[in-house]
Amino acid sequence: MSAILLVIFGLVGLIVGGEMLVRGAVSAAKSFGISPMVIGLTLVGFGTSSPELVTSLQAALSGSSGIAIGNVVGSNIGNVLLILGVAALIAPISVDPKAFRRDGAVVVLSTLLCLGAVLLGEVGRLIGAGLVVALATYLGFTLWSERRSGGTPAATVYESEADAVPGPETNLGVSLLIALGGLVITIFGARFLVSGAVAIAQSAGLSEALIGLTIVAIGTSMPELVTSIIAVRKGEGSVALGNVLGSNIFNILGILGITILVQPMVIPSEIARFDIWILCATALLLVAFARSGWTISRREGGFLVLAYAAYLAALLTQT
Repeated sequence: MSAILLVIFGLVGLIVGGEMLVRGAVSAAKSFGISPMVIGLTLVGFGTSSPELVTSLQAALSGSSGIAIGNVVGSNIGNVLLILGVAALIAPISVDPKAFRRDGAVVVLSTLLCLGAVLLGEVGRLIGAGLVVALATYLGFTLWSERRSGGTPAATVYESEADAVPGPETNLGVSLLIALGGLVITIFGARFLVSGAVAIAQSAGLSEALIGLTIVAIGTSMPELVTSIIAVRKGEGSVALGNVLGSNIFNILGILGITILVQPMVIPSEIARFDIWILCATALLLVAFARSGWTISRREGGFLVLAYAAYLAALLTQT
């Protein structure tokens, strides 16, 4: 029971802390006069992925590589199948071809890099540094190309992501305090979540990778789910899609890269055998659905949600 309570407190801390961190950081960035496009591309992407980052770092430093890697792989699978699926069920999502070609291609490329890292079996700091450099290159190129082109559909999506962050704007001091408070809550939430998840895995005879792929991954993805639902209900489906694309890129290149850079790890064999291939399949499915009439329909959204249910069922039957 105490382990379950730790997980619950940890998940609540991650959701509350992550939301505070995003709100405070975005408000502070606006006070500094940073453009909405830059805010949407960087702060919103990093902010909504902060629960995954802190949780994976905490797990890796605690020696729980299964939770650390499972969190990243499971979150990306859930982002496409569950979060995008639920968003499309609420309302069909229009896809801008120009905006998707670049970011969709980067999602596929980052997924292939993740596949390569997982198949290596043991990843060191050089791999982590390479992933982080790839993220910095992507962000730098995106900012340069959007400022050069000006007013592109992708830039509009980034600006909408910044505007989609709820909450009133406050002065700089209050904004920084909110962001700092959110970071502290997120760190403690991650610590509770990892401790509870490890305890549950040990008592139930489950692998840490399975816990990371399910409970931890779903819990740390709650900020993306909330952001996507809010965006779709406002009629801004492109923001929901951009949120999923950006989160998947940040999760692999940023979170996995930083985690490996801090703490080299051995990849659990079960993830290499099964889950990484599911991740690759979801990336291809995302591209196929997005390009089919450049709209993700309710029917396709329903298929994605059912596919996620089938994936969870497959995981449970393996135990």
